[in-house]
Amino acid sequence: MRGRVLIVAGSDSGGGAGIQADIKTCTALGAYAATAVTAITVQDTRAVHAVHPVPPDVIAAQIRVVLDDIGADCIKIGMIGSAGAGEAILSALPDGVPVVLDPVLVATSGDALGDGEVAALIRDRLIPRSAVVTPNLPELAALSGLTVDDEPAMRRAAQALLASGAGAVLAKGGHMDGDEVVDLLLGQSDETAIRHPRLASNDTHGTGCTLASALAASVAQGLPLETAARRAVAYTAAAIEHAPGLGRGHGPLNHALRETPEGWTADRSVR
Repeated sequence: MRGRVLIVAGSDSGGGAGIQADIKTCTALGAYAATAVTAITVQDTRAVHAVHPVPPDVIAAQIRVVLDDIGADCIKIGMIGSAGAGEAILSALPDGVPVVLDPVLVATSGDALGDGEVAALIRDRLIPRSAVVTPNLPELAALSGLTVDDEPAMRRAAQALLASGAGAVLAKGGHMDGDEVVDLLLGQSDETAIRHPRLASNDTHGTGCTLASALAASVAQGLPLETAARRAVAYTAAAIEHAPGLGRGHGPLNHALRETPEGWTADRSVR
């Protein structure tokens, strides 16, 4: 096991997203996952039925004790939940450890997981602390203030986040129409388009959590950013392709994959 990832995110009782997906993803990629839980959600594949925030001082304490004892090679931040929780996270973040920020504002089901205060804190305070930000198109539009409806607009919005202080942006194009999905990785001086076929699937619950955690695990393991991004996208696509078909809404992914020279494979069903 190589690479320590501290996951700061909410819990998903359905197991498809949040810290449950994050831990499974890091384990599949051979990294070690520790956690600081920001909220407990009552959630399944159909909806977020309730959110119970963890007190901000407890969130900060979780981060500090893990870093003091185990340490981290990368910190992945997902669902924050409230501006107070965001302030607590910021107070405990160490210097020198790269942050992968998944700016969670809305669940796959469409339920809100953050309000305007959370969006402002992400934009003004967390993005400048992040090595990589991984927004989907609605999050990209909300954080940049721009309309994002095609690839050039996605590029302009990602550049706006770079101008806000992000080290890099992996803009996810899954919400755009077309047979091909285009994810754009933008750094301060370079750009890479990661293109892959669109999968016709309703099993997409936790896709953003999975991709960001796969990226964080790869960063923690010392992979170059483009290599890490391509690995994360490939793992997430395979996890969707091999989804077990659970639940009556947006089903979870299959995180139990094995990396081979030919790509990611599922050794067994998780049904």
